[in-house]
Amino acid sequence: MDDTNRRDEPAQSHDAASAAKPVAELSHVDETGAARMVGVSEKSVTHRRAVASAFLEARPETVAMVVAGEAPKGDVLAAARVAGIMAAKRTSDLIPLCHPLAITHASVIIEPVAQGVRTGFGITATVEVDGKTGVEMEALSAAAIAGLTLYDMCKAVDRGMVLTDVMLLSKEGGRSGLWSRSAAAGDASERSEPPGPHIVKGV
Repeated sequence: MDDTNRRDEPAQSHDAASAAKPVAELSHVDETGAARMVGVSEKSVTHRRAVASAFLEARPETVAMVVAGEAPKGDVLAAARVAGIMAAKRTSDLIPLCHPLAITHASVIIEPVAQGVRTGFGITATVEVDGKTGVEMEALSAAAIAGLTLYDMCKAVDRGMVLTDVMLLSKEGGRSGLWSRSAAAGDASERSEPPGPHIVKGV
C-alpha cells in the first residue's frame, strides 16, 4: 500500500485505541457488574500510609482574618483540623464500599497562603493503619472535609471560595507497595510547575 492510500484511511478512534489496551480490573465490581465490598480476609496485615491534599481558594482578606483569629465562628483552623481527623475515622460511613478501619494515626495540616498566584489554604492529610487494606480514601476524606469545614467557618464573609485539587499524593504498604504522584508525573511535569505560594509560618 502506498502513502496516498495510507493517508486516505480513517484514523483509529479513541475508543478503539483504548479497547486495545489492557484495563486494570475493578475490584469493587463482580463478574455481573454489581457493586461489592472487596474481600480482604486472605490479605496480609501490613503497615499502610496515605497522604492526600486539597486547596481552598479564598480572598487574601479571608486568609488574613483567619490568621488573625477574627473569624465570626471562632478558631477556624482548629475546627477544620478536628473535622478532617473525624472524617478519616468515619470514612466507611460516608463511602459505601470502604472497609471500617482501626486507623492508628491521622493528622491534618493547614497552611494559610497569603500571597502568590492564588491565595487560600493548603491542606495536607496523613492517615496510617496496620491492616489488610489501604487508607487512601481516609486521607482523601480528611483533606476534603477539612476544606469543607474551612468553607463553612468562613462563608459568612467569603461565599466565593472554591475547594479544589483534592488528590492523593502518596500511598505505602500492601501488595502494590509505594506510589507517589511526583514519581508518577515524572521530572518533566515537576519542572513545569509554577513557583510555590508564600506560606504564612507560625499558624
